[in-house]
Amino acid sequence: MTAIAVGNGPGAPSTPAPSPPLLEVEHLTQHFVGRSSALFGREAARVHAVDDVTFAIGEGETLGLVGESGCGKTTLARTVLRLLDPTAGTIRFAGRDITRLGRRGMRPLRSEMQIVFQDPYGALNPRRRVGESIAAPLKLRGSDDAQIRVRVRELLERVGLAPEHAVRFPHELSGGQRQRVGIARALAPEPRLIVLDEPVSALDVSIQAQIVNLLDDLQDELALAYLFVAHDLSVVRHVSDRIAVMYLGKLVEISPAEALYQKPIHPYTSALLAAIPIPDPRESRARERIVVQGEPPSALAPPPACRFHPRCPRATEVCRTVEPPLTEYANGHLAACHHPLNVIAPDIEPATAPTAPSRAGGRARADRPQPKT
Repeated sequence: MTAIAVGNGPGAPSTPAPSPPLLEVEHLTQHFVGRSSALFGREAARVHAVDDVTFAIGEGETLGLVGESGCGKTTLARTVLRLLDPTAGTIRFAGRDITRLGRRGMRPLRSEMQIVFQDPYGALNPRRRVGESIAAPLKLRGSDDAQIRVRVRELLERVGLAPEHAVRFPHELSGGQRQRVGIARALAPEPRLIVLDEPVSALDVSIQAQIVNLLDDLQDELALAYLFVAHDLSVVRHVSDRIAVMYLGKLVEISPAEALYQKPIHPYTSALLAAIPIPDPRESRARERIVVQGEPPSALAPPPACRFHPRCPRATEVCRTVEPPLTEYANGHLAACHHPLNVIAPDIEPATAPTAPSRAGGRARADRPQPKT
């Protein structure tokens, strides 16, 4: 790591330069175009799944990506991994532009970028034993049979399963055990980045805590970077260094995790936080709520300007005519809103549009609250 001098004179201290992000996404757009009607001369329908999204993830960092169902979270995650070809924008992994790489160009990078799918029941081949599913990426790397057997055993133990699970079929396992197999398979090629596509949403609450703790431990041991896709803000809080909030294909807020929960800036984020149940009825009744009315608009015809304005209780005429830029406030907190919450005049004056993808980094993992089993 290169050191840069800070201050003047020969005795000036030096501080290490920040490491470049592992993943950089700039102005990423993903549209799906339907069939056009040549007979009537109609333009093809265009689904605006992801629109002009910019963010970055550092080595060993977790970025939580949250939003309502249908907002484009999974599409964004799969586009970042190049499982889908982007419509526009730039994707850089470890400093290399991978936006337009073909199948042959992506092949060496596949082992460094892995995914754990949401559905542990559909993610595994029912005709393959567990050991065969975990061994598949190892065979692609050219490992011999003896190495594969040892590695499969190690991976099963690492994710909390017994070696004898290798000879079982997926239907013989519980949902939590299947998700552990999916995690083991993702770990097999020794990746640097893992996309977790709602990895606990299909599991019981008690099992969710176990999987979240497992992912946290694996990150500490292996220095993994995570893109954690979820719709449950209470789960994302326990695993994320930073959180990005997505609405109808757009990022509306990016913030260090604790800052987002303590002082959300965008009304949509505040509404999502208000929807988290509180066990104490008196505290639940006392808290202030921002109620969001109606359903999200169609991605075929998103609203002009601010996409949240048809449902926002704070919307004014400017929200309907001018799109709010993603503005950087204090401490790396970004939000796209004409009427920000929890912001005072001294915070607004220095606020600027960011000149680079949202900074990698994050708070120390020791400060991260842990879920209870």
